[in-house]
Amino acid sequence: MTKKTIRFVSDACHLADVRGSVRAFLSECGFDDGAVGRIVLALDEACTNVIRHAYSHACRPVRMEMSALKHKVRFVIRDYGKTCDPAKIRSRALKDIRPGGLGVHIIREVFDSVAYLPQTRGTRLVLEISRP
Repeated sequence: MTKKTIRFVSDACHLADVRGSVRAFLSECGFDDGAVGRIVLALDEACTNVIRHAYSHACRPVRMEMSALKHKVRFVIRDYGKTCDPAKIRSRALKDIRPGGLGVHIIREVFDSVAYLPQTRGTRLVLEISRP
């Protein structure tokens, strides 16, 4: 098992570095460029949701653990902001054509398993995808 942890502050200016770290990790795991692009996009959406919804744009700590397991890759995004209610996490209707609001849809389309786990403080988001 290979594991890497990155820590960053919940500010969009750090997301390019996060995307670069994720891209490098996924390439080491054997994902092709297309899959890497989709996974990076979904993780970027998840981190953006933390910035917007958990922290309301305040600069606070975020941790992302990336684990390459035998048959899958697991990402755990941990924030310490507003706890989410998994039953209320929804994407807007795809027929509603306008910018924004599709992050949850993208995340659920890309990953095989998506689990929002409310904590005493914040949320633990666990995302898994099968290895190539």
